[in-house]
Amino acid sequence: MVDFRMNFGTSIESAGGVRFRLWAPQARQVDLCLQGGSTEKHLVPMAREPEGWFGVHHLTASPGDWYQFMINGELLVPDPASRYQADDIHGPSVVCDPDAYLWHDVGWRGRPWEEAVIYELHVGCFSAAGTFKQVTERLDYLVQLGVTAIECMPLAQFPGNFNWGYDGALLFAPCSVYGRPEELKELVDAAHQRGLMVFLDVVYNHFGPEGNYLYVYARDAFFTERFKTPWGMAINYCGEQSKTVRQFYIANVLYWLEEFHMDGLRFDAVHSIFDHCRPDILEEIAEKVHAGPGSRRHIHLILENDDNCAGYLTRKPDGQPRYFSAQWNDDFHHACHVLATGETDGYYQDYADRPIHHLGRCLTEGFAYQGEISPFRDNARRGQPSAHLPPLAFVSFLQNHDQIGNRALGERLTVLADQSDLAVLTALFLLAPSPPLLFMGEEFGAGSPFCFFCDFSPELAKNVVSGRLKEFARFARFNSPENLERIPDPTAMTTFLRAKLNWQSVDKPCDNATLPLYRQLLHIRRQAIIPCLKKRQRNEAGMQVFGEKALQAWWTLTDDETLVVLLNLQDQAVRIAPASSAAAPGKYEHGQVLYQYCRRGSDAVSSGTLLPKSIVWLIDRSGGEK
Repeated sequence: MVDFRMNFGTSIESAGGVRFRLWAPQARQVDLCLQGGSTEKHLVPMAREPEGWFGVHHLTASPGDWYQFMINGELLVPDPASRYQADDIHGPSVVCDPDAYLWHDVGWRGRPWEEAVIYELHVGCFSAAGTFKQVTERLDYLVQLGVTAIECMPLAQFPGNFNWGYDGALLFAPCSVYGRPEELKELVDAAHQRGLMVFLDVVYNHFGPEGNYLYVYARDAFFTERFKTPWGMAINYCGEQSKTVRQFYIANVLYWLEEFHMDGLRFDAVHSIFDHCRPDILEEIAEKVHAGPGSRRHIHLILENDDNCAGYLTRKPDGQPRYFSAQWNDDFHHACHVLATGETDGYYQDYADRPIHHLGRCLTEGFAYQGEISPFRDNARRGQPSAHLPPLAFVSFLQNHDQIGNRALGERLTVLADQSDLAVLTALFLLAPSPPLLFMGEEFGAGSPFCFFCDFSPELAKNVVSGRLKEFARFARFNSPENLERIPDPTAMTTFLRAKLNWQSVDKPCDNATLPLYRQLLHIRRQAIIPCLKKRQRNEAGMQVFGEKALQAWWTLTDDETLVVLLNLQDQAVRIAPASSAAAPGKYEHGQVLYQYCRRGSDAVSSGTLLPKSIVWLIDRSGGEK
């Protein structure tokens, strides 16, 4: 039995029939267009209710029925709270019974945040068929890899047959191209039976440009021109009728957590959410979650926030998050990317000056930008102080959908970086205290590009193509017509198909050394790093830079133990300063080596120097200051 009941959309009534509701404050008239077992459609008037609502209790309606709403006798629209679409985003919604699925995860309480190892995937590209069922079939592989959570890119119903998911317009409906709602529930259920958490990426800063009919009957209430986003008008979270708008999004959060048993949500680009209320919508969502499903099991809320607002990541006296568990640390990625590739255009220019310093700051203080001037942002200040926050408040990664897909050619770091640099940085982010995130396929060195793709109506598709070409024409490498022609068409089916993972190197093992490395490092994380995070008593950390691409960082665990990393991405060895605990070749005073890599295939430390292209992780038990 689902405890959560929505105030939006449909509800199965205990007395029989179905109640239909629509918030349409700018509509004169709303009728229910119901299509049952036959193809015949029936129009049923809906009664006007207070505060812009329309409703009707239909005594013979039942699960499986198709329905739409007729606005002002002119336009048929889907339910904005549709649980499932019969066909596409413009067509009928389907009445669903939230209690119909029989769950098998009664004893599941989730996993604590320090155990998080996240695997981001796009359902449509993860497998050949691109369905929930085929993700379920790969869960055992993910467990063997060593991840503890899968994070699905947005699943809300989008237009067409392929899309990244950030153009969804029906936020409650799992996209029908991936399967039915019960098949998504089967995926979550099966994941829980294997000890895997499931997170979902949600988009609360805009709707997609196609299929959003809220503009017709709730435009001035739901949207505002006071704030602008990259996608148009902002969501009206603090306007005169914002109470219902806020309830809509809070209901969506609880819907995924309660009806689908999700273990957490990742909130996309919250820097484009504008709300001057107190608490603001993000704080209110977090409070509702912690008081609701979060009081019964581990629920983790994750942010993407380019503004680096540390306040959302505040901890309570007991160390638990007050609002959000963590934020994706783009600063960490950008510093690593500059070190590995030498690229300094676009937002990478902010990390061109002393990238190793930016990386060390991310490792030990969270954000690289904590109020400093950002050249990329017209010398505006960016970020807030974050050194007081634990490493658990930041998710680190070398690749994700954005950092690959926002490139013109969608190249993965696998084809951009030197393999020794990649090996060093992989060991860095998989063993660092911050929870790591992998992007699907990186663990076996996938070379398939992951470009932006979408399947819009012809006119909109034409605008997307021209806009994307205009965007990349600003970059020096694409300032000629010949180079621009190399950029894949985001609306072409071939662009989508090329993004699908090729599992041949996994299903038919060959000379692929990447997958064993990832499995080894994640085994070390499970055996050595996670226990360190659980017993860490002091939030102290520090770093020391040895050269342009070399550093040491450390995190105090207890009075007697410190986690240490030594890293050298240079082509030359670097002398280790006295602050290091490395004492002799292959030998560490008072320390336990957890992992080391050197391009030469030898010990990373020799005669007091850290060899080129190397990394060492150890636990120092000498006590005292580093």
